[in-house]
Amino acid sequence: MKRLIAGMVAALLVAILAFPLKASAISAQKAILLDSDTERVLYEKNGYDRGLIASTTKIMTALIVCEQCNVLDRFRVPMEAVGIEGSSVYLREGEVWTVQELLYGLMLHSGNDAAVALAIYCAGTVEGFVGLMNDKAHRLGLANTHFENPHGLDSPGHYSTAYDMATLTSYAMENPVFAKTVATKAVTAGGRSMRNHNKLLWRLEGADGVKTGFTKASGRILVSSAIRQGRRLVAVTMNAPNDWQDHIALIENGFSAYTVQTIIEKGTVVGYADVAGGDSGCVSLVAAEAFEYPLAKNETVQIVLQKPGFVYAPAVQGEEAGYAYVCIDDKTVGKIPLYYGETVEQIKEEKKSFFDKLLGR
Repeated sequence: MKRLIAGMVAALLVAILAFPLKASAISAQKAILLDSDTERVLYEKNGYDRGLIASTTKIMTALIVCEQCNVLDRFRVPMEAVGIEGSSVYLREGEVWTVQELLYGLMLHSGNDAAVALAIYCAGTVEGFVGLMNDKAHRLGLANTHFENPHGLDSPGHYSTAYDMATLTSYAMENPVFAKTVATKAVTAGGRSMRNHNKLLWRLEGADGVKTGFTKASGRILVSSAIRQGRRLVAVTMNAPNDWQDHIALIENGFSAYTVQTIIEKGTVVGYADVAGGDSGCVSLVAAEAFEYPLAKNETVQIVLQKPGFVYAPAVQGEEAGYAYVCIDDKTVGKIPLYYGETVEQIKEEKKSFFDKLLGR
């Protein structure tokens, strides 16, 4: 009987994961699941609403340090980085750490003091570093994100959305130093033994980051990443009582319910355009690049051509010929540049002599 029940539960789980999740299936107040390569949102629940982000702030802190600093540099801890409120690696004034060690303290142990130390090392002052954080957010298009500190302690003007945090994380995971840091399960740094707070690194196939967060005001915040067969999914939950279960459900569902499919291959003829005044009445339109996209089983794809009613000859092979739009359920999800597949020459009218015109020939 136990085996029968277990089998039924397993079959039910497979059935659930075969289709996109409903919003009610996730405990989080706000959530997003993002396919990193295509930027498709696979799941969304209040994902564009602003909220406190607690220590997941440190994703931006770490990213800026990884991009702008030499992680092998050694840094003497200043007095300003000692005794910071909240989670800590207990830095002592005058200690010498490498930047990489401080990054481990920041991302594995969530040290607020490590965040301040890195901010001062990178920009000279915490205020200057916060300016770098907001500038980076602007350049990444994070329209609903604003930082007031490098660690994530609650502040009215310090906020983001699940969607913005997923976008930021997808970008950050392309940085090899950042990716290596957040994927590290345990390390000794600065004479301290540190174990990553992210339980998904042990519980979820392909998990390789990213960051936990919590304050009483924000609730439990979690940003995670998993990669399978070269495909990366990023999940974000905000104020989630069951965040570990939420992320396992989101990511497992994302990989099983959505499969990446080639919609159009490079060099494929996707349509034709009529040609006026040419030696042929039409010209083929060819995809200049391939287009791949994650699709659920019940989704229908349409290719819509952007083209005029006709083109005037000559149409030259290889020249730009507009775009093909990829639509899913009447929503545009991408566009593909086109070129003419062959040359259609212009028909030149034969010039008539005066006598031919006079005689009507």
